[in-house]
Amino acid sequence: MGSTLGTDARLILGSRRSALATRQAEWVADRLRAVWPGLRIELVTFITRGDRRGDRPLPEIGGKGLFTADLEAALLAREIDLAVHSLKDLPTASGTTSGRGLAPLAIPEREDPRDVLVTRRAGDGLAGLSPGDRVGTSSTRRAGQLLHARPDLRVISVRGNVETRLARLDAGAAEALVLAAAGLRRLGIERPGAVPLDTTGWLPAPGQGALAVQGRTDDSRTRELVAPIDHPATRAETTAERALLAALEGGCHTPVAALARARGAVLGLRAAVYDPSGRRAPIRGEASGTADDADALGRELAARLLEDGASRLVAAGAGDEGGSPGGAS
Repeated sequence: MGSTLGTDARLILGSRRSALATRQAEWVADRLRAVWPGLRIELVTFITRGDRRGDRPLPEIGGKGLFTADLEAALLAREIDLAVHSLKDLPTASGTTSGRGLAPLAIPEREDPRDVLVTRRAGDGLAGLSPGDRVGTSSTRRAGQLLHARPDLRVISVRGNVETRLARLDAGAAEALVLAAAGLRRLGIERPGAVPLDTTGWLPAPGQGALAVQGRTDDSRTRELVAPIDHPATRAETTAERALLAALEGGCHTPVAALARARGAVLGLRAAVYDPSGRRAPIRGEASGTADDADALGRELAARLLEDGASRLVAAGAGDEGGSPGGAS
């Protein structure tokens, strides 16, 4: 396949400047080079508006789009050919990407989608925490899940990239953190106190663990180059999850958890909407369909959750902070 490239074949990849974001972009670049050995790839990094305002809750400064807007502007200005994002950082609101001529040209195979509870020392996960222990997160979804499972815990706000959060944990700012397994794995971080949270009872954020390789929809050359690293099962799973989130009118501060699994042509989707305070029981649901109808499956399950009263819980999270400021964290 690589033999069809000219000697001057070149792509410019854009990424946020954090260690995790650049590692993700380098991972994409390595897979493109494996398919196209003659391809020259340049990585350009950006400090986004979301990165520059790391001391403020995301809803106060504009939400998760602040982590993607600068990269999308560079795409539209043709300064870069591709932008590599954590998929859960891409807003789901209609018209934010495809309506402007941008779309994920590839969604590579997903990393571990689970959340991980990280403590300073080896422990027994949530069951090993003591009443009153402080657990750090910047996500209303995780806050709702924590307080539903353990109302005796204290949830505190901890923002920043993965390394910053872990440093705050080690300095004693909290007894535990909830992070994404994907971020730790991509950074090669192993912690004795890290315990994955079983997706049987603890679902992740929609799109968690997946990357979006975003480009211009009219750029047929780049679309052809990235097509081989697209992973159809991951695309179907994340399409269903993000369709559900969009139908719930959810954003970076919405307490929605969802996970889809493709088994051949069959696609199963489970979701839950949480009360950020943990006082009300979550509203859960599941549905199955075909991978070809992933978007419809997500919207169908969202409609059922709304009928069951999920809109009250979505509204409850509307004023709280959330998002994924460390990329897939």
